[in-house]
Amino acid sequence: MSGNFLALAQPGVQQLSPYVPGKPVDELARELNLDPSKIVKLASNENPMGPSPKVLAAIRDALAELTRYPDGNGFALKSLLADKCRVELSQVTLGNGSNDILELVGRAYLAPGLNAVFSEHAFAVYPIVTQAVGAEARIIPAKAWGHDLPAMLAAIDEQTRVVFIANPNNPTGTWFSAEVLDNFLQDVPEHVLVVLDEAYIEYAEGSDLPDGLDFLAAYPNLLVSRTFSKAYGLASLRVGYGLSTAVVADVLNRVRQPFNVNSLALAAACAAVQDAEYLEEGRRLNESGMLQLQEGFRELGLGWIPSKGNFICVDLGQVAAPVFQGLLREGVIVRPVANYGMPNHLRITIGLPAENSRFLEALAKVLARG
Repeated sequence: MSGNFLALAQPGVQQLSPYVPGKPVDELARELNLDPSKIVKLASNENPMGPSPKVLAAIRDALAELTRYPDGNGFALKSLLADKCRVELSQVTLGNGSNDILELVGRAYLAPGLNAVFSEHAFAVYPIVTQAVGAEARIIPAKAWGHDLPAMLAAIDEQTRVVFIANPNNPTGTWFSAEVLDNFLQDVPEHVLVVLDEAYIEYAEGSDLPDGLDFLAAYPNLLVSRTFSKAYGLASLRVGYGLSTAVVADVLNRVRQPFNVNSLALAAACAAVQDAEYLEEGRRLNESGMLQLQEGFRELGLGWIPSKGNFICVDLGQVAAPVFQGLLREGVIVRPVANYGMPNHLRITIGLPAENSRFLEALAKVLARG
């Protein structure tokens, strides 16, 4: 006799929908019989530059040891990160992408009867890690598409164990200042772990965004999560990290899977974190691409949400789903965000100049067709 295995799952899991990634190029090519080499993908906030030559060299050097397990402690990478981020080795936790860090936080600190607080229009993984362990997800209405930190603070109670905040936020690209962050952290109760998700922080260097690392020493209930998937161009290798007190890092390492970061990812990340030229070139490309898209939206009479990430949400002034489908038929993949409560927006990753132009031309054509 077969059972109803959805009903047997814990209630929080039953209420979740699986995470939907950006559509792969090969999948679209098969569906619409398109030439994959002509398809432009601007859906997943990936780095359009391709991998750094230094990273490729490091991966080649590591290939001979594929029969060996990786360093489960990630000593070389953690040492580089500790030095770069001005923390002790014991404060670094490595993850299979920064998603893994969020998952570790959920497993270590959340349970039925407890809750996590996060914003509307925030990263889809926050409710996944919260509800997957049976905890309550407290979703606070956004303010001007961004975090309403005072309202999030007011939602904290004795059962709150985690607050997820992102700066800049995905998918909206919104951000808050150092003063706003400091005021928030001052008032968060000591029993609540604040996870500051800085997946896109490298794109905002030199801007008015705070650096979460500047607040670690003052706030022992703060964890900063970062990734190599975006500005460092290592999305397929899945490597990220968390920075916290040594006590919090020790707790996360108790639930971390053995060898959660593979050898090639470790080697690539070690090379990437030392490649300042690649990072700076990516920032320049992102800045010029952001201006290119904004000018294109202006010419089309469209609004957008100002962004500090490597993406931007355009407001179509209508339900975006038909436009998204029209862009697919033109061989351009972007990201619909109706599942984030933004049915009139599309999120566009900043691409190479020619990719941005191709998207804007396709968008104009689709909009003209009505």
